[in-house]
Amino acid sequence: MRTLFLAGNWKMNTNSVSSINLAAGLVRELAEIQNVRIAVCPPFVYLQSVSASLCGSQIELGAQNVYFQKNGAFTGEISCEMLIDCGCTYVIIGHSERRHILGETDELINLKIRAAAAAGLKPIFCVGELLEERDKGQTFDVVERQIRKGLDGISPEQAAAVTIAYEPVWAIGTGRNATPQQAQEVHECIRRLITEMYGSETAGNLTIQYGGSAKPANTAELLAEPDVDGLLVGGASLKVEDFAAMVKTAAAIKK
Repeated sequence: MRTLFLAGNWKMNTNSVSSINLAAGLVRELAEIQNVRIAVCPPFVYLQSVSASLCGSQIELGAQNVYFQKNGAFTGEISCEMLIDCGCTYVIIGHSERRHILGETDELINLKIRAAAAAGLKPIFCVGELLEERDKGQTFDVVERQIRKGLDGISPEQAAAVTIAYEPVWAIGTGRNATPQQAQEVHECIRRLITEMYGSETAGNLTIQYGGSAKPANTAELLAEPDVDGLLVGGASLKVEDFAAMVKTAAAIKK
């Protein structure tokens, strides 16, 4: 049975005080939750202070990006070892904003996933289509290409530690949301593809999150879908009351 997994992507938000207050508020509000995996992904500069705020809680720490080299002359980049040193368990890789604003390719994303897997970090691997790709009926082709290229060279053992986050690009930060049925359709397609690539056991245990304007109001209906195993939450993760409400809703769902 898959455990629901909610991760908050804080993106380029918070400051030194608000990041600590946000983390501390979540620890307080979610202290009784035991049946949902929870992670928060603050900006790099606040990883250590947030890690200290989460100490002793069930909330895990993730980063929003990573570079694939271990060290060297790569100004501005952060390695897997640095993230682990800061207390990270997870790292978001291939988020649509990095693909479509910062120009990350499938090949670069694959290098990052390989590096994270080799270092023992758990990738949250993001895939999803643009609006024009959905309108042209290319959703499944785009998602399949991203997954096959992103997981190239990843072993079944390494794949078992990957979370795939389906995020329709047209629904991120727009207030427009994929319907639960649209999300389920793509999640089911992803699970079939992983079955083909890695077998039914790996696919059956794979966590597939939905990301794209997820908020308290649509948490229950999204998580009610059989192949939606969690949420990658953007804006709603920046408010203690909103993210806590989403986690508590997940905790009440029996899948």
